[in-house]
Amino acid sequence: MTGRPLRIALPKGRMMDEALLLFGRVGSEIDAEARDSRRLILPSADGRFEFLPVKSGDVPIYVESGVADAGVVGLDVLEEGQQDVLRPLDLGFGGCMLAVAAPADAAYPLLPGGTMPRVATKYVESARRFFAQKGMQVELIRISGSVELAPLLGLAHWIVDLVQTGRTLAENGLTVVEKVSDSTARLIVNRASHKLRLDEHQRLIADLAGALEKSA
Repeated sequence: MTGRPLRIALPKGRMMDEALLLFGRVGSEIDAEARDSRRLILPSADGRFEFLPVKSGDVPIYVESGVADAGVVGLDVLEEGQQDVLRPLDLGFGGCMLAVAAPADAAYPLLPGGTMPRVATKYVESARRFFAQKGMQVELIRISGSVELAPLLGLAHWIVDLVQTGRTLAENGLTVVEKVSDSTARLIVNRASHKLRLDEHQRLIADLAGALEKSA
């Protein structure tokens, strides 16, 4: 074992909350004093881990670079970034799907007159692979904010975005026309750290898998 705890990158928000609940079930809840502070590195009370709250898209970057030994992130983020990390465990929570959505009266998958579809999305690489596999030529428009606005304002014909309940789509007059992929939270591990700290990583994976099995 090295001189410091395993560093675990977590995505800020609901997925981080669920991940911390899972770590708590294996005896590694956040130290009470740290929970109420503004510290950027949060130690676990048992001393095994240091949790790093970061933006979702940064989790696999931190892990691939070795700044974090492991992390929790949605499969959608992994598939978009294609970082070279190990993916030993599906954690099962944070379920959603990446989907193509369009206005209820929009044509799909072909537009009238052979018009090339414009597709707005945060997930440009995932969308590019999806449409290429279907043999569809589209113009992809990278949007980082509210993607649902794009069809309403005429910027795009369709969108590719994450869907959980579908409520936001419905409120904006959109409907899912095709699923791209399913997504859940995954445990990811830095390759070098896994080799150097194998026993600790194996224990981490076994503990989390055991907690998930008990709650199934």
